[in-house]
Amino acid sequence: MADETQIDAPEAEAVETESRGRRGRGGQGRDGGAGRGRRDDRGGRGNRREPRQEPGEELIEKLVHINRVSKTVKGGKRFGFAALVVVGDGKGRVGFGHGKAREVPEAISKGTAAAKKAMVRVPLRDGRTLHHDGFGHFGAGKVYVRSAPQGTGIIAGGPMRAVFESLGVADVVTKSVGTNNPYNMIRATFEALKEQASPKAVAQRRGKKIADLIGRRGDVSGAAVQVEADAVTE
Repeated sequence: MADETQIDAPEAEAVETESRGRRGRGGQGRDGGAGRGRRDDRGGRGNRREPRQEPGEELIEKLVHINRVSKTVKGGKRFGFAALVVVGDGKGRVGFGHGKAREVPEAISKGTAAAKKAMVRVPLRDGRTLHHDGFGHFGAGKVYVRSAPQGTGIIAGGPMRAVFESLGVADVVTKSVGTNNPYNMIRATFEALKEQASPKAVAQRRGKKIADLIGRRGDVSGAAVQVEADAVTE
């Protein structure tokens, strides 16, 4: 019996050592594969998915405003930056985003990513101006937008110009009343753009023909009504 005990003891130690190697700290086995540590490969907070973007799509990015803030701490002052960014494809899609970070480039990249996720589509007339006049209100900001004939250009200033340039509007007349806060002006402008509706959408909702709606406008002659109605695609 004593001899059997002496023979089995080394085998027990070998089995115990091998099992410890399998359950090694960090979850690594004999083949070096990760056990519990596999979660790092799946991607955590640092590997967030980027907003889906069409292949070959070129976006127009406009930096509207950068605000520097400071926080007083025990060792002194801690500075941070907030960036307001507008992003558009120049073909009827636009969005805005706000990003905050310790450094300016990081704040801009955060704002750009947020703007890409929040892009909205706005119907355009002939791909150059708005279909009709509009009004937007947010906080103390009030914004009026009006469609304009070809060759007018973008009559807008500050944050509103960045929105229309990114949207792809070539002719528009705007007026801002009440505040010059860029955040309120941007949000009020988007409230006005969300109310834009194309003749095709209105005709479908009311059960009418597009030519009947366009014919009621004073800036279109009778001969050009049907031609413009056929050209409406959105």
